[in-house]
Amino acid sequence: MGLEPLILAIMMIERLEHFTFKKVRIYASDIDESDRFGSIITKGIYTDVETKRIPRDVFERYFKQNGSPDSFIIDGEISNRVSFQKYDLRTLEPIGGNFSLTLCKNVLLHLHPKERIELIRMFYNALVPGGYFVTEHIQKMPPELQYKFIQLADNVQIQKKIAN
Repeated sequence: MGLEPLILAIMMIERLEHFTFKKVRIYASDIDESDRFGSIITKGIYTDVETKRIPRDVFERYFKQNGSPDSFIIDGEISNRVSFQKYDLRTLEPIGGNFSLTLCKNVLLHLHPKERIELIRMFYNALVPGGYFVTEHIQKMPPELQYKFIQLADNVQIQKKIAN
């Protein structure tokens, strides 16, 4: 797990008004067999290699040098919106419910088709009516579940939950 949850928080702070952003909670999870990601997200410290793809103006607004020329720490207002939980999605138990957005990156492509369907079904149940489910552009919604979502654009995998 890299910067994805923090980049999502940056995108939200850039687009939401201040008091609305204060209500944002991002729950990042990973099976994290290396036991590294929790520490990385909690500390919010990244190398210049990890941050080089962030647009310069965004980087300068939200990152500060952290003791050495190639170490940077993200602004606390961003890191305070993100929490990490070591978690195995194969349990098919959601980490919570009433989510407005589920961003599923680098997960579905590692699963068999039946596992994908069960996992997406779990995510669907954890979303609020009208909530959004986002995956990589190569991960198409299985036909068995297409009736549960509306795809918002042809060229991206952003789905909106259809209420039961």
